[in-house]
Amino acid sequence: MIAAELYALLNRRERLTIIASNRRARVSMVATGELIRMMNYIDDIAATLRRVQVGITTMSDEEKKRLAEYMRKSEPNFIKILESLEKS
Repeated sequence: MIAAELYALLNRRERLTIIASNRRARVSMVATGELIRMMNYIDDIAATLRRVQVGITTMSDEEKKRLAEYMRKSEPNFIKILESLEKS
């Protein structure tokens, strides 16, 4: 039910209020559907990296080095995207 409501909100590009909480205070901020969509992409990336992290335990040192080089050369690179966000 909640997923259907969220999907409807995203499709209409309405603003959605997200309540983020920490131990001391509750913070309310308005997020567009596009921001939520981007955050979901990051969740997907994190899930993929968890799978990679588990797979690394079974790899040889040479395979790990090749994977590290492959990840470093990938475009767009996660670190480069993060740096560009922080510069904005």
